Amino acid sequence: MALAQLLPSTSPTPPPKPALAPTPINPTPPSPLLSLRRRPRNLPYFRCSASSSSSSSFPEKPHQNNNNMNSPNHNHHRDDVVELPLFPLPLVLFPGAILPLQIFEFRYRIMMHTLLHTNLRFGVVYTDSLSGTAGVGCVGEIVKHERLADDRFFLICKGQERFRINGILRTKPYLVAAVSWLEDKPSGDGVPVDLESLSGEVEAYMRDVIRLSNRLNGKSPEKEVGDLRRNLFPTPFSFFVGSTFEGAPTEQQALLELEDTAARLRREKDTLRNTLNYLSAASAVKDVFPSSSSSSSSS
Repeated sequence: MALAQLLPSTSPTPPPKPALAPTPINPTPPSPLLSLRRRPRNLPYFRCSASSSSSSSFPEKPHQNNNNMNSPNHNHHRDDVVELPLFPLPLVLFPGAILPLQIFEFRYRIMMHTLLHTNLRFGVVYTDSLSGTAGVGCVGEIVKHERLADDRFFLICKGQERFRINGILRTKPYLVAAVSWLEDKPSGDGVPVDLESLSGEVEAYMRDVIRLSNRLNGKSPEKEVGDLRRNLFPTPFSFFVGSTFEGAPTEQQALLELEDTAARLRREKDTLRNTLNYLSAASAVKDVFPSSSSSSSSS
């Protein structure tokens, strides 16, 4: 369900990373606005370039349970450096988010054959034609898959832990990197932050943005928004909020790279507040010139 467009925060964005892959996958240019979307039940498949297919019921692949994102003790030897196959895509995957993929390119079909017989995990890294491939990504774990007769794969993946790329080990037949795990750290200024209260403020802004967006789109503003927090702790909740900012992957990448939950929530709060101000102004214009709004939309 498409909701409001979001105005990005004015917080500084990390400088672009040098390209890690010689030929990035065809990207979608970043939009100056962010689209806030709630995750639909049936998701289109992402095929490296924008292409979709209907969802179906796939055989569940047994895998290790690494889904304890709702625990404050989610920690997996963060100092370890490990090898990880990389899948550059023009999107940003967050921990806890669901990513449907259709694999058709030969080198990534080779990757899938390997993963389905090993640990089912690979690294998703954002790439575009301007800044190349980012240095921070998120592990995608295959939770469902279907192999077709022509050796294509339909996958359902779930975002797990974040990682930082330390170096490229191999480029053929696909990228393999040495990575170290990334986790949030306490705020550097040493001042205690009430993350629960900050999360509540972010959720309140999200509700207001959704309600006002519904009103502008002709839907009932009183329609129940639902539980946005979903009993998540502040860190996974901040990742969930970032995952809804579709349409501006550069902003999403900046949120993914932050190693401070409070800083991430504050940036998301700024973005939502800016968006709410924009929507409020648009709503006021619609109230003053209702006929103009309807005639322009019909033309």
